[in-house]
Amino acid sequence: MKLVIAVIQDKDRRRATDALLEKGFKFTNVASTGGFLREGNVTFFVGVEDDQVDKVMEVLSASCKAREQFVNVFPPTIEPIGTCIPSPVRVMVGGATVFVISVDKYARI
Repeated sequence: MKLVIAVIQDKDRRRATDALLEKGFKFTNVASTGGFLREGNVTFFVGVEDDQVDKVMEVLSASCKAREQFVNVFPPTIEPIGTCIPSPVRVMVGGATVFVISVDKYARI
């Protein structure tokens, strides 16, 4: 048995949830925050048999897409706050970060 842990951007949550449910996967999701943008994420915990891992990966790959986003970057400076104008920088966000862990024991209580 495997535990698939997938951290995805909050914008992909609904699409990933619907896709996993449609394929019959049971899972738990937890709101999380992280990454260098400190934006909302959701972490999915999906317990599956070994032969189902690839199917979960396909579902997540189809429902969690990377996209471009502009963020304002403040240059490191010693000048007083408010004296510089941040410049927008294009970065890639989204997609999924997935961990697959072997499970020695599983119990539903």
